[in-house]
Amino acid sequence: MSKFSTIIWPKVVLFGDSITQFSFQPNGWGAETANKLARKCDVVNRGLSGYNSRWAKIVLPRLISSQNAAENNIAAVTVFFGANDASLEDKNPQQHVPLTEYSENLKEISRFLTSAGVPADKVIFITPPPIHEPAWEKECVLKGCPLNRHNSVAGQYAQACVQAAGQCGSDVLDLWTLMQKDGQDFTAYLSDGLHLSEKGNQFVAQHLWSLLESRVAHLPFILPYWGDVDTSSPESSLLCYS
Repeated sequence: MSKFSTIIWPKVVLFGDSITQFSFQPNGWGAETANKLARKCDVVNRGLSGYNSRWAKIVLPRLISSQNAAENNIAAVTVFFGANDASLEDKNPQQHVPLTEYSENLKEISRFLTSAGVPADKVIFITPPPIHEPAWEKECVLKGCPLNRHNSVAGQYAQACVQAAGQCGSDVLDLWTLMQKDGQDFTAYLSDGLHLSEKGNQFVAQHLWSLLESRVAHLPFILPYWGDVDTSSPESSLLCYS
């Protein structure tokens, strides 16, 4: 067999909490993104349900190596934390992270990504979405606990995320603001008051793509179109591809 080089597929890494972890479900925003990028790059789900930014910055070096940055071949990273950080300290101290620390954690995540060969212009921060308190309170009651999140507090964390992204030189998708723009009914975007509904996933997919597309537009279609394969000598088409 002829010598050939292994194809290193570029990657888009989705790093976040449960809203990212569940994004590969049918009609999820991660699945939609992966579908758009098929044969161009791998979309890697690194969503960690229940995690906050404090835990995220600790585990990130285990998910992305900074030792061989050139080999990571990362086209873009989304950083989507805040929904758990914004938990009320007195109601949910395990997940709560103070606002100032949250902001610093995002900046530390950005600095690590830079060290791992992912500069700020390849990072897209995503703010937590709004909270529909009546619906989420029902979920809390079912779990035997009081309402542990407020929409106004989520808004403070969203604002901190926007500011941190600006200071890092990265783009940001401000879901908290966009989903409530012009007084629209944002509840349709949420399945339980906190997590995304199918409509919410479509909303994220659409708005994220507007930021992500320019970062992946240069990526070529990997391996030849089937109609371009030389049937008399397929090796010449398939093994010479770089």
